[in-house]
Amino acid sequence: MKSIVLCLCLAAMNSMAYGQSAETLQIRAVREKNEYRWIQEYIPFLSIPNIASDSIQINKNAAYIFQMMKNRGIEHVQYLTADSKGTPPVVYGEVNIAGADSTLIFYAHYDGQPVDSTQWSKILSPFSPKLLNGSLENQASLIPFPDATGKYDPEWRIYARSASDDKAGIMAILAAYEAVKQAGYSFHYNLRFFFEGEEEAGSTHLYQIFQKYTNLLKSDLWVICDGPVHQSSKKMIAFGVRGDAHVEVTVYGPSRPLHSGHYGNWAPNPSLMLAKLLASMKDEKGRVTIPGFYDNITPLTPEEKKAIAETPSVDSQMKNELKFSNEEMTGLGLTESLMLPSLNINGMQGGNIGKKASNVIPTSASAVLDLRMVMGNEYTVQQQKVLNFIRKQGYHITQQEPTDAERKEFPKIAKVKLSEGYNAQRTSMSLPFAKKLIAAVKSTSREQLVLLPSMGGSVPLFVFEKYLNAHTLMVPIANHDNNQHAENENIRLQNLWNGIETLAAIMMMK
Repeated sequence: MKSIVLCLCLAAMNSMAYGQSAETLQIRAVREKNEYRWIQEYIPFLSIPNIASDSIQINKNAAYIFQMMKNRGIEHVQYLTADSKGTPPVVYGEVNIAGADSTLIFYAHYDGQPVDSTQWSKILSPFSPKLLNGSLENQASLIPFPDATGKYDPEWRIYARSASDDKAGIMAILAAYEAVKQAGYSFHYNLRFFFEGEEEAGSTHLYQIFQKYTNLLKSDLWVICDGPVHQSSKKMIAFGVRGDAHVEVTVYGPSRPLHSGHYGNWAPNPSLMLAKLLASMKDEKGRVTIPGFYDNITPLTPEEKKAIAETPSVDSQMKNELKFSNEEMTGLGLTESLMLPSLNINGMQGGNIGKKASNVIPTSASAVLDLRMVMGNEYTVQQQKVLNFIRKQGYHITQQEPTDAERKEFPKIAKVKLSEGYNAQRTSMSLPFAKKLIAAVKSTSREQLVLLPSMGGSVPLFVFEKYLNAHTLMVPIANHDNNQHAENENIRLQNLWNGIETLAAIMMMK
């Protein structure tokens, strides 16, 4: 008996020496006991299509989450709905702790990006979860999900739409809550669970929910579980996100497709016009040439600059992984580049290619530009700068298809559509609750914790601050190579397990 006690004590001392607390080891033991059941719960969840515009399937997702929460004894589970009819509901629940005077809200979203199943691997289907014994890019193979007597290798991956972005967040949050209860640990804060169904569609009705349920959603901190961990695979906390908005541009040539032999060299080609216009928006060093594009940037604080300096460089790793040699912005590392506003071409279309290609001059060509904002940028101002730049290139701007009269009058015509968007947001690294959360996450890992003033992606945290005066911190869990928003999306099981431990530690923090 004495030897068993001694071994346990030595294990606890060893875990503390390497940065992992005894509580983390106990949560891990609970997870190992429950992982089969949790994966069996996760598979049907991933099988429900979750495009925000599909109200029938979205409601099925919401109902599934509702039951997951009820099964864990979460209180006051309900749907929070916007004033606009038919919008995806938020699934909300509470855990109230006697004597607690502070509240943490855990956020994730259950809707996913649209899918084109033809772009997925032939062995995969977006809403039919499959288990592979590693990464598909490394020639991993399909394997069956183990039965109740089997074990899950942490390097295995589940492939399905939203397996990482962001149903993994919901699964990890609920599993973490269950694990803390099973381990017999205490919660020191009131907990709230807020699962949104419209994030990938821009969260266009989120502000209505915040206005409608302001009193219900009062908190000391929102923990946002979305996005990938650092490319070094180290656990990460992001204190902010970039804003996001889009500009759609269509330029015009002849009113009908023309034979490229009979009319080439004479009729204007809109594909070439668009290519020249887009190329003029950046210089050879990758900097945006649109006047004022880098104006109104809020400077980083000394603490934020220090965090960036301490972030491990992954530039060589990612260039090798992604098979390119030079960064777009010459001499600027990945982390530093994320601290600047960006302009990206999401897609271009003009005529056909491949088997559908034909020898014609097309009638129009289009592109969608993705603008990412940093602190200090106003998204509508950034969009207007792009529009003004297009106008200065000699284009007549319209918001609808040009008339015959416009086509005859103006040599260059561009239809420009500006999307709704949102601004960047950043929480101070000096916030007391931020210090507590950092300590909680550090207690789960033997490795250096990555702290980023802002991650590269966008979540509408600006809306949280504007309507709820809320503080937010991003705690991502997915593997960096999860293919979110693209074909063959996946979650590495070790990332899911790590996420459960991380979120459990946050729920238990004092």
